[in-house]
Amino acid sequence: MKKNSLSVILPVMFGFLAMGFIDMIGLVTNNVRVDFGMSDGLVNTISLSCYLWFLLLSIPVGMALTRWGRKKMVLMSLAIHVIALMLPYLWYSFAGVLLAFSLIGIGNTILQVAMNPLVTDVVSADRVTSTITFGQATKAFGSIVAPFIAMWTAVSLGHWQLLFPIYAGLSLLGLVWLWLSPVEETPRQEKSVSVKDTLVLLKDKTILAFFFGIVVLVAADVAVNMTLPRLMTDEFGLPAEKANLCNSLYFLARTIAAFAGGALLLKVSDKKFFAAGCWVAMLGLVLLALLGKTGLVPALIAVCIFGIGYANLFGIVFSFALRRAPDKANEVSSLLIVGLIGGAVLPPVLGWIRDISGSQIAAVAAIAVVWIYMLWLNRRINC
Repeated sequence: MKKNSLSVILPVMFGFLAMGFIDMIGLVTNNVRVDFGMSDGLVNTISLSCYLWFLLLSIPVGMALTRWGRKKMVLMSLAIHVIALMLPYLWYSFAGVLLAFSLIGIGNTILQVAMNPLVTDVVSADRVTSTITFGQATKAFGSIVAPFIAMWTAVSLGHWQLLFPIYAGLSLLGLVWLWLSPVEETPRQEKSVSVKDTLVLLKDKTILAFFFGIVVLVAADVAVNMTLPRLMTDEFGLPAEKANLCNSLYFLARTIAAFAGGALLLKVSDKKFFAAGCWVAMLGLVLLALLGKTGLVPALIAVCIFGIGYANLFGIVFSFALRRAPDKANEVSSLLIVGLIGGAVLPPVLGWIRDISGSQIAAVAAIAVVWIYMLWLNRRINC
């Protein structure tokens, strides 16, 4: 297998696309909230059922990578996605959606843990950061199109839930493509790892800081993803299907910025790029909190600013951590993916804040407070 060849990079990039299917959680929870007349606090438990698996399974999956291999684990995750994405279409209820996103959480945990180390098998070392960043852009594309597919299926076919079998079909396509591709893992002399082998990495204060960086990044992303359409509905009276399209604008801003960032990172210091992204994202959150009630356009501009700042941060933090311990890529990957538990913790809290305060702006302000950690992490990296 030749590294940096499109024949091996493209099927891996398609895996990143499937990884992005989890981001439709904002669209789905908003529709479920409207369809079943549920409170924010209760409907946000969908995110808990999904992201909890990143805490429970990330390290065991990292251990399994050594035994079963990265490509096989990615194939397994795509198979789970196919099953999970068919479930809410066949059984549309709150319980059905809850179970489906629980399975999506399991499949996505496996995918996230295995995918980033698999990138190191298909590209040369000097292209890992830019490739992971491009992968995050590909992931965001899967998030962009979800609201449009949901609106098209609702208007043309009468059921927005047809989004699920469409994404199931794409997951199946990705599974077959990767299975037939010439992707081969680089031979390694790896010993069997344990939970202790993975958790001991937290003794490294830099790895620990990166871990909490992932927690905050995912918490903020999921929180914005779930809060934005509700803000559009509550403050500006947009119907659910149009409010969901605002998430597409957010992910579009992220995608454009991620593709641009992937190119710029080949020439610009990733530390400087990280610093700029952290501050731009904070500016977006502050503007959204201040302007969220003043008008639809200012609110959307603020969201786009946040998306532009956020776009490259996950991939950069991940690459920082992998470079910190390159001989323990599986353990580092599984440890950082545990950090996706942030997506389970913050949204329910924001739901309760919204229920108590009666304002989505209060939830946005809470996200900005949490983001202060990223500004601190930037200072630590540049010390």
